[in-house]
Amino acid sequence: MWQVSPVTIRPSYYYANDEVVVAASERAAIRTAFNVGENEVQELMPGQALIINEKNELEIAQVLEPKERRACSFERIYFSRGSDEKIYKERKALGYNLSQHVLNAIDHDLKNTIFSFIPNTAETAFYGMLKGMENYLNKVKIERILSWGKDYDEEKLTEMLTRRLRIEKIAIKDVKMRTFITEDVNRNEMVQHVYDITYGTVRPGQDTLVVIDDSIVRGTTLRESIIRMLSRLKPKRIIVVSSSPQIRYPDCYGIDMSKMGDFIAFNAAVELMKERGKWNCMKELLEKCKDLQRRDQLHTENVVKQLYKQFTTEEISDKIAQLITPAGLDVPVDVIFQSIEDLHKACPNNLGDWYFTGNYPTPGGNKVVNRAFINYMEGKNVRGY
Repeated sequence: MWQVSPVTIRPSYYYANDEVVVAASERAAIRTAFNVGENEVQELMPGQALIINEKNELEIAQVLEPKERRACSFERIYFSRGSDEKIYKERKALGYNLSQHVLNAIDHDLKNTIFSFIPNTAETAFYGMLKGMENYLNKVKIERILSWGKDYDEEKLTEMLTRRLRIEKIAIKDVKMRTFITEDVNRNEMVQHVYDITYGTVRPGQDTLVVIDDSIVRGTTLRESIIRMLSRLKPKRIIVVSSSPQIRYPDCYGIDMSKMGDFIAFNAAVELMKERGKWNCMKELLEKCKDLQRRDQLHTENVVKQLYKQFTTEEISDKIAQLITPAGLDVPVDVIFQSIEDLHKACPNNLGDWYFTGNYPTPGGNKVVNRAFINYMEGKNVRGY
């Protein structure tokens, strides 16, 4: 039996014919293995179970009462393979939704901006971001040409029509490994050697370098490797763009992300609390969590939400930019994150956003985040579950 939750937290797909029944967490894996069309691979809906009896007969049964579907949006951003056509379109949409924010950040100066992506999993979102930039550039071309009236020649028209975005393969990943799921004892050493750089692509002191990442979890790879590496090109400014929102809360539904201290967004909020003399508020939140724990009510609310309410998203983003900047670096670094609203626009059928909002689909999520906060405050480097 293959059973999913009443809210479909993790994806479950299946394919059946006269000879086989196969189930997997990704549609694309089944399509590739059996060379079948998209519509031939079905998804189990909330509360359903795939059952094969002793006669090898297949049944899709409603074993749990379905609730509002809260499928994980991080599956669409990062975890699932991008060869699925729906995921591919959604990741492009994530990048496209960021294009206006990037244009505002560079003051619409495409002439002196270079675009790239890190790591390879961000490539699809990169294409989407470029689409938004190209739409803007084409609009500028049309407006400029129309403003000329009849005052143009072949050279002037050619110069305008041949304007292009500046795209380069800046970072080259040498180690085919996802660093944020590597064991803690090996991660810091590994990230220093994961990437190499393409020299001669940036005009020193003149070009702004915009690089898109699929997500920023710990920030370790950025600080220890990527930012330091990109600075060797001596850009005027580095802007890191995340196709996901700020990852603020742990997961407890199959992904090992359960230590508060691992999240760069949480560390940014903690640093802001210290700087603004609000550490007593942290102690009050700890006492509230421990009180809930004593009363066996740790699952009733997400106390850590109150920490993030002290600051705007922009304030936390600015602090994250500081935290990922290596000491002594003289190149300004900024960070732009996806908004929750644009995330839902890009992934309308996967609205599970607890990583970013703390709105867990089950009470167990609240219990994990509160316990993770207690562990952090008490200096315990253990999982929250």
